[in-house]
Amino acid sequence: MDIRYVGLYVLSVLVAACSQILLKTAADKTYSSRLREYLNVPVIAGYGLMAVSLVMTMVAYRGVPLSYGPVIEALGYVFVAVLGWIFLKERLTGRKAAGMVLIIAGILLIQVTQ
Repeated sequence: MDIRYVGLYVLSVLVAACSQILLKTAADKTYSSRLREYLNVPVIAGYGLMAVSLVMTMVAYRGVPLSYGPVIEALGYVFVAVLGWIFLKERLTGRKAAGMVLIIAGILLIQVTQ
């Protein structure tokens, strides 16, 4: 397994998390029309980032075994929670923090045992 491709995959998960934050920001606003609800900068940027993330993931699979994909994708939960806390001022509860610790521990455990 090539570490560069793993890094690219992790970056693609981070880009997808940023996309979700943009889309959540857009969803929290009120728009004057149905058209403006879907044709605005955060929505277009969010879907654009999701497309970029998809391409990055496809390239990353050149050097990452398929069995590692879901493991790396699990980082998305951590990224979204942290980005939501930073940018959306969402509350980071003890349960969320414990879940993130378990996700990271699981990823490390799988990495060590392989």
